[in-house]
Amino acid sequence: MTRKKNFERQFFSDEDGLRFATPWPVAAYRAKRLKCSSLADISCGIGGQTVYFAKECEVVYAIEIDPAKLKLARKNCKLFGLNNVEFICGDALCQDVIDQIPAVDVVFSDPARAAAEDERDIANLTPHIPDVLTAYSGKTRNFAFEVPPQLTLERIPFDCELEYLSLNGELNRLNLYFGYLKSCSISALALPGPVKLCGDLRHNEDNELINADQPGKYLYEPDPSVIKAELLPELAAEIQNKNVEIFRIDNKRLMLTSNYIAEHPMIKNTFRVVFSAGFVPEDINRELKKLGYGKVLLRAEVDPTMYWDIRKRLEKDLKGDRKVNLFARGRTAYICEKI
Repeated sequence: MTRKKNFERQFFSDEDGLRFATPWPVAAYRAKRLKCSSLADISCGIGGQTVYFAKECEVVYAIEIDPAKLKLARKNCKLFGLNNVEFICGDALCQDVIDQIPAVDVVFSDPARAAAEDERDIANLTPHIPDVLTAYSGKTRNFAFEVPPQLTLERIPFDCELEYLSLNGELNRLNLYFGYLKSCSISALALPGPVKLCGDLRHNEDNELINADQPGKYLYEPDPSVIKAELLPELAAEIQNKNVEIFRIDNKRLMLTSNYIAEHPMIKNTFRVVFSAGFVPEDINRELKKLGYGKVLLRAEVDPTMYWDIRKRLEKDLKGDRKVNLFARGRTAYICEKI
């Protein structure tokens, strides 16, 4: 079976391989970051990441416990004309498999995980990260792991770099880097840039921004990797001379605000605050009619069963294509136009 989803070109895949496939911009970025002479790719699956490692490294050892997936990985490497991959079928933590791997520059592991969990737990990954670190400690000091990006900082008990990665403005991956691969304590990376922002976990607590009670003339929606990495102070520091402050909309939306227009590649969206009012749909609707707006994107914490009712009341008899975004903080609505 061949599928194109998530891939730069058609790959051979099964349904599981397709579901958990690494998007090719992520695979290409990661291969460039881990570029070295020799690399072991543990739990390689159908080879979506292996292909890109093989493009950058002299030799790649691809290990997979599922023979059907390893067969697909072989076919995909052949599809790309790659002949520098050695395939090993077996349990990556089995001594027989470990003995087949010589000393390498880097070990990469994308552990298996449940399709869904109430709360992501790093202890539920297979193979376990501490077991991989121990099993391959004689092969290298340099490890990289992919783990679920929903994991928060306090749930990762390792001395490594945490790289939260977004793709096209959406949180996509969390990479952990050990050894010389570690470039800082915490980082946010946006693709397809790539654009990277680094910080220090110890310094994050000291870098405090002013929390604004109300927004300035402009609201800035940071890239989600910045939010997840808790690097808003570092982002604000790079936006010089704009008197940037934090403005928390609700439990899901944390933004920056300023009275001056600011630009930064880690800003996902910029909004001009048109007006604010009490969150009374009929009153807002009247003002939107005066200003000539036709559509409202409701970006507020409201009862899901009430969403369309509120949206209809906001848009009643509005005409035209001009759009506004409505953010709500408590009982106050902020009507903003994306610029």
